Amino acid sequence: MTSRQTERRSIPLLPLRGVLVFPGMVLHLDVGRAKSVRALEQVMVEDQEIILASQVDLSVDEPAKEDLYEVGTLAYVKQMVKMPNGTTRILVEGLKRATIEQFNENDEYYDVSITIPEQSSDVDDEKATALMRTVLKQFENYTKLSTKVSKDTLKSVQDVDDPGYFADLVASHLPLQIKRKQSLLEAFSVEARLEKLLEILENEREVLGLEKKIGQRVKKSMEKTQKEYYLREQMKAIQKELGDKDGKGGEVEELRSKIESLNMPENVEEKALKELARYERVPASSAESSVIRNYIDWLTSIPWSEKTEDRLDLSHAEKVLNEDHFGLEKVKERVLEHLAVQQLTNSLRGPILCLSGPPGVGKTSLAKSVARSIEREFVRISLGGVRDEAEIRGHRRTYVGAMPGKMIQGMKKAGVMNPVFLLDEIDKMASDFRGDPSSAMLEVLDPEQNNQFGDHYLEETYDLSNVMFITTANQIAKIPAPLRDRMEMIHIAGYTELEKQAIATDHLLPKQIEAHGLTKQDIQIREAALLKVIRYYTREAGVRNLERQIATLCRKAAKMIVAKEKKRVIVTEGLVTELLGKPKYRYGKAEEEDQVGTATGLAYTTAGGDTLAIEVSLANGKGGLTLTGKLGDVMKESARAAFSYIRSKAEEFGIDERFHEKYDVHIHVPEGATPKDGPSAGITMATALLSALSNRPVLKEVGMTGEMTLRGRVLPIGGLKEKSMSAHRAGLTKIIFPKDNEKDLDDVPESIRETVEFVPVTHFDEVIAHALGGVIDERE
Repeated sequence: MTSRQTERRSIPLLPLRGVLVFPGMVLHLDVGRAKSVRALEQVMVEDQEIILASQVDLSVDEPAKEDLYEVGTLAYVKQMVKMPNGTTRILVEGLKRATIEQFNENDEYYDVSITIPEQSSDVDDEKATALMRTVLKQFENYTKLSTKVSKDTLKSVQDVDDPGYFADLVASHLPLQIKRKQSLLEAFSVEARLEKLLEILENEREVLGLEKKIGQRVKKSMEKTQKEYYLREQMKAIQKELGDKDGKGGEVEELRSKIESLNMPENVEEKALKELARYERVPASSAESSVIRNYIDWLTSIPWSEKTEDRLDLSHAEKVLNEDHFGLEKVKERVLEHLAVQQLTNSLRGPILCLSGPPGVGKTSLAKSVARSIEREFVRISLGGVRDEAEIRGHRRTYVGAMPGKMIQGMKKAGVMNPVFLLDEIDKMASDFRGDPSSAMLEVLDPEQNNQFGDHYLEETYDLSNVMFITTANQIAKIPAPLRDRMEMIHIAGYTELEKQAIATDHLLPKQIEAHGLTKQDIQIREAALLKVIRYYTREAGVRNLERQIATLCRKAAKMIVAKEKKRVIVTEGLVTELLGKPKYRYGKAEEEDQVGTATGLAYTTAGGDTLAIEVSLANGKGGLTLTGKLGDVMKESARAAFSYIRSKAEEFGIDERFHEKYDVHIHVPEGATPKDGPSAGITMATALLSALSNRPVLKEVGMTGEMTLRGRVLPIGGLKEKSMSAHRAGLTKIIFPKDNEKDLDDVPESIRETVEFVPVTHFDEVIAHALGGVIDERE
């Protein structure tokens, strides 16, 4: 009855997760693993046959022999298509059962040796017919109980005559676990396969019978719940007739009167009343009831018409701004301009200001002062680290725990439609797979759109046009261009030494004295002592660290007074060192004497400006150029451009024309752990290099900034104000800068312009004249 001839061959393997293919089956498979894709590519150029084997453990990404069932299916790959999402979709047809004997060495894909037993039916025709009829009858009973198998499937099974193919076809339509399907695949005997299939169908039919009984019990339970709901509704109707307003009925009436009194826009009021009607119908025990109630609560807690009246008094506003902040004239002037226009027109959409500058310069506190000056409510929202668009626009109500976005939450907190809304750290927003919140902010900050702001939770538009938005940022470059275009930029560069002294005296010191439980009679900080703290214990554009140092002095004084060491503490220059320790910084980083091969550059940082010493050393060699100091690509290119320029002009500068063949040049920028980048160090590097090659010192009092071309032209730079302040702080008395930046001199504080000489230049020859004391005509 049975004849077996074993065929042995080597063939690529495709491991399957959660799928098993029987002989005779045709189905689509999605393939994503690199090894599997390479195996498919291999079979497509050969005979298009592959062995399919199911994994024992679905979590294994790189299965070994022990992770796969030994018996698989030899299949024919009929079609292979690359999908847009990177996966590969194939159409396969199962051919024969096969046993995996061993894994062959192949790093590209799984290559295995298999045996394929060729077999005819091992059961006589009469017994096969009897078994098939019994299986078919059980399969018909199964389809009556199960909704997972269609009548068309049953009809297709009835038309099959071959016992082996019949067994495989029935097994493929049963929703069985892979382990049970594998047992059918491993049954090479047709008789054993049919008997095992009969046993499985008997078991599945019993399970389906139990499921039906359980379903009937659940249905009876649901009918009981519906009956209770009907009785509750009857009870509510009776209570209403009796005038009993307690419970949900009274709550609904209270909400309805609140909605009608809020003066909402017509479409919003209609929406709120519609949701209230739904809330009234839904049982209190239902989960939907709390969702609707939360939504109604949000609609009724947001201001729809309430506004505060602006105090359009310019003198009062100016007085408040000057009380709270020293300096910052441009910002104050802009706020006063806004108030003046509003006073004349009585209608002006809120401006969108962006206060940019280093940390600690008073951006956030300035926004509070603006709100106080015009007597508006103030709301602050921090955007640092926000990376989900839903935090701006809100979540849709279909999500569990949904709520409105930060804008609507802020409006609820303000309680009016025209607050001063501070969006802090707008440059710190990020984007990922949850969306781009900076794009969602476009609608918020666009005066042409924000009167129709759409929040996903509210599902109705909200008017933000009356809000005065103020944003803050440390670095404007990190704000996306479309968003930046919708804001009016006001840059706060930082404070001069005199401004810091005034801020400390008028604001920081009184604040810290009060915070530490002291009075002006308990502690006094002399002017010279305060200046010492500013110069030797802080180095920043703002005043945040200065406030910390003043707080430290107040704590030390409080300890002395409590310990009865002193009744009154007078902080002098000498006592500052005793209380704060040795100075943390050296005031004035300028060189103490003229140096050969060292030039002082001026840099712009996120904390304001700083000085940058650039050093050049020469050593006997073959013209190598070494750059150190953790320099960025742009700064490295500036160094190479300076090197090329000096080399091309060697004869004019009176230096050895063959220096690039005799010396190795090393350019170093100290503080090597700090990343540095930008083109503005070009003339500084060229000056230091020329100084080293000509053995002429660079004047110690000179600082410089400017980008340089290969022709020696000096190009404009940014941040002149911050760089000038750092040069002044470092004790430099002369600043060389590009002539194209002369327009920026107006931004430099007058106190700096009076003490520092500003030298505009257009060519490197002019830089040499001021930095090296004259153009070099001959070698010395």
